[in-house]
Amino acid sequence: MRPTPPQAAALAFAAILLFAAATDYIPAFRDAEGRVFGLFRLDVYKDALHLASGLWALVAALWSRHAAVTFLRAFGAIYLLDGMVGVITGSSFLDLSLFLKGFQDSPFLSNGPHLSLGLAGVVLGWWPWRAAAAGAA
Repeated sequence: MRPTPPQAAALAFAAILLFAAATDYIPAFRDAEGRVFGLFRLDVYKDALHLASGLWALVAALWSRHAAVTFLRAFGAIYLLDGMVGVITGSSFLDLSLFLKGFQDSPFLSNGPHLSLGLAGVVLGWWPWRAAAAGAA
């Protein structure tokens, strides 16, 4: 069975998020200071967040079209908000650093992945093809 567009999008998110969870453990992606791609440090909290999000995306994609759309909408909104909070405070609420470390001086680029994935999730979750696909099913 061929995945619907929302399921394919959720599968792509699963691949991206599971890759993000793995990068902290692959020496080729870390610089001498332990930063992934030379931009930011990941820790066990961030790795667990990426792993859980990736598994959520995978399960949603395999479960149903509706589950994939729900994932895209919820994940997108949560990650986009987390990225915006990161731009303002330098900390993330998803990995609890906002509560544990407070405001930090974090480079804007470190929030880019959450901003871009969140925006993509929101856009794809409410994309017009979802209504057209529901009518065709």
